Amino acid sequence: MTFSPGDLVTVDFPGVTGVKRRPAVILSSETYHSLRPDVIVGLITTQTKVLGITDYALQDWASAGLRAASMFRCFIVTLPPSANLVVIGHLSERDWQGVKACVKISLTSLDDTTP
Repeated sequence: MTFSPGDLVTVDFPGVTGVKRRPAVILSSETYHSLRPDVIVGLITTQTKVLGITDYALQDWASAGLRAASMFRCFIVTLPPSANLVVIGHLSERDWQGVKACVKISLTSLDDTTP
């Protein structure tokens, strides 16, 4: 199956208390998918309390295929093709931009002088 960045999927997601079936968003690019068999996803949670600047409250969660108000949390994992990902929807453009901003903050140094 092919995935696009911003697709919402359900997946057995590893967490602090074990593995739980939950929604996630595809973060890896189509270029990444053309070169590798795995997929990079980020956590979607219904715990909507913002914990920091790398959390993003989804604005269009219902039209994206989610059942409840949800938040992207920058908890990122790479999953193998055997991970049984099931597409349930796709983020709106504004939510995708918000998610990408959180990922950028998470992976970019706050000190502009550091490469």
